[in-house]
Amino acid sequence: MTAHEQQQSPEHEYLGAGKSAAYGLQHVLTMYGGIIAPPLIVGTAVGLSGMEIGLLIAAALFVGGLATILQTIGVKHIGAQLPLVQGVSFAGVATMVAIVTTGGGLQAVYGAVIVASLLGFFLAPYFSKIIRFFPPVVTGCVITIIGLSLLPVAVRWMMGGNKSAPDWGSAENICLALATLAIVIILNMAGSATIRRLSILLAIILGTVLAFMFGFGDFSKVGEGHWLQVPSFFAFGMPTFEFTAILSMIIVTLVIMTETTADIIAVGEIIGTDVDSKRISDGLRADMLSSAAAPIFGSFMQSAFAQNVGLVAITGIKSRYVVAAGGIILVVLGLLPVMGRFIAAIPVPVLGGAGLVLFGTVAASGIRTLAKIDYNDQKNLIIVATSIAAGMVPIIDHSFYSDFPKWVQTLFHSGISSTCLMAIILNILFNHLKLFGPKISIKSKQIIDSHH
Repeated sequence: MTAHEQQQSPEHEYLGAGKSAAYGLQHVLTMYGGIIAPPLIVGTAVGLSGMEIGLLIAAALFVGGLATILQTIGVKHIGAQLPLVQGVSFAGVATMVAIVTTGGGLQAVYGAVIVASLLGFFLAPYFSKIIRFFPPVVTGCVITIIGLSLLPVAVRWMMGGNKSAPDWGSAENICLALATLAIVIILNMAGSATIRRLSILLAIILGTVLAFMFGFGDFSKVGEGHWLQVPSFFAFGMPTFEFTAILSMIIVTLVIMTETTADIIAVGEIIGTDVDSKRISDGLRADMLSSAAAPIFGSFMQSAFAQNVGLVAITGIKSRYVVAAGGIILVVLGLLPVMGRFIAAIPVPVLGGAGLVLFGTVAASGIRTLAKIDYNDQKNLIIVATSIAAGMVPIIDHSFYSDFPKWVQTLFHSGISSTCLMAIILNILFNHLKLFGPKISIKSKQIIDSHH
């Protein structure tokens, strides 16, 4: 991309250090719950102590920050240079838990992640060629389902975040979330564009203050433990390489590559910039390279975070340097556990109230894309209806595929990958192979040609 083209593209705008830091912090708060959940779940499954799980979380933040900087700033052939936040992918959690609970341990997980990620890195240029199978009828479905698949996360946050909590689903939790939602709406009615763009961050801050006034949140443990800690190399042991673990992680890698491709296309659509196969390839390489390096620091496979695509949509802040600033904040949080503990103390219902708007905005962006499609053409209606319905199945009931083989469960556990695969397949059937379209015989074609 030439210097002139970079100047014209909205993602290359630099807003200054102050604004970039503020908007970057907004991105970190939006995805913080998502990035710490996988190491928390896997660490608990392994039976690690609280201190060891803390190391896993710190490593996740540190690596997520480095991966985000690589994706947004980029080097030659690596990094999409788009406002995409990277973090530990939730797609591999079930597979990693299966590996550690069947005797493989964390070392087998790390070995499988390294091999699968390196394979994904070399597959990236070939995988990116599927861009031609992503017309608006496909991208609209995928962007819509990204938003819809995230809404249950927001609802769980509104209810308290953890079903085992004694106040799960309490009226107090939900009212706190609704109060935060109201603050977001009020701030978006402000005359100042800056306030509207910072509405999520300001709502989280004001919601936290409101929560503290009513006795929500516990900040007493923020000062406990180390204030500064550098992630150690291979803190949980050297990786081991087991065939079955590697094979299952390769399937996860293909799913992650599909979801990241969808996120790259979605953010390109939202900010109004061109996304071609080269850009997707560069983005996938950044994804896979950071994933391959993650086990060195004690973390897992990385991918783009869909909730931050929603933040780009609602704020209108399209600069990749803003997200890079968020990456720097994540690195600092990984080095400063005290800051991580402070953000972790923010009441989850506050994040839920803000998340409801964020994730709904992603779905709205997809609906806007789908509005451009001609529904008088019956095949478009079938593609959209079937793809979104297929994506809703695992969202409605996570156990739907529980009696299927593990590779099927891994492939279809996510509404995003389910919709993506269904939309691509139906688009190929209807618009590329055209098996079901009207067929004209050679003789008929000759008669039509003779009339012309």
